[in-house]
Amino acid sequence: MITKYGLSTFIISALFSIGLVIISFFIQTGLIKYLLMIIGIGFLLFSINFFRDPERTPPKEKNVIVSPADGKVVIIKDVFEKRFLDCESIQLSIFMSPLNVHVNRIPIDGSVDYLNYVQGDYLVAFHDKADLRNERSEIGITCKYGKILFTQVAGFIARRIVFDLKLGDSVSIGDRFGMIKFGSRSDVILPKAWKVKVKPGDVVTAGETVLFEYSDE
Repeated sequence: MITKYGLSTFIISALFSIGLVIISFFIQTGLIKYLLMIIGIGFLLFSINFFRDPERTPPKEKNVIVSPADGKVVIIKDVFEKRFLDCESIQLSIFMSPLNVHVNRIPIDGSVDYLNYVQGDYLVAFHDKADLRNERSEIGITCKYGKILFTQVAGFIARRIVFDLKLGDSVSIGDRFGMIKFGSRSDVILPKAWKVKVKPGDVVTAGETVLFEYSDE
């Protein structure tokens, strides 16, 4: 299935790819003919892969935070989060490559109580300061265990962030809410009462991989 968040871009990409293949049929020079054909087919396959939107099954546990993005965990660090949480917190950052699924998902049941879009730079997504300097969306959810903040961060290649959330929306774990086009990162920031369940280098899946578990001990 192709995601609704990138359907128009996918259609344009598909038409471009098909156009290259059609043009190749009218070219007599063998090298150029097959080169155009290969580029057209290759770009179409890349577009299908990039804009795919597979089904995901969230965990049944309610006291967990799942990954909002597919990718690799690149940063886990302590921060003081003052935009929404206003407390000492843990930040976990996920780097998304162009080969990952780019549909983003809600990490826990709750309500959207903070929503902010920030214009910014386009540092490489794994840069330590990209979370504060790059263009990004910031989304705060209040759940039964308190507040959490997560982001969609644009990168050096990714210049388009899409989301369809509004303040006051009730959301459920695993719900689709948007995408980042052409690779970037997502951050999850929450109070230290949450226990980290992954480590740097782990590959995570949006809507399924448990990043944190709540403990009141």
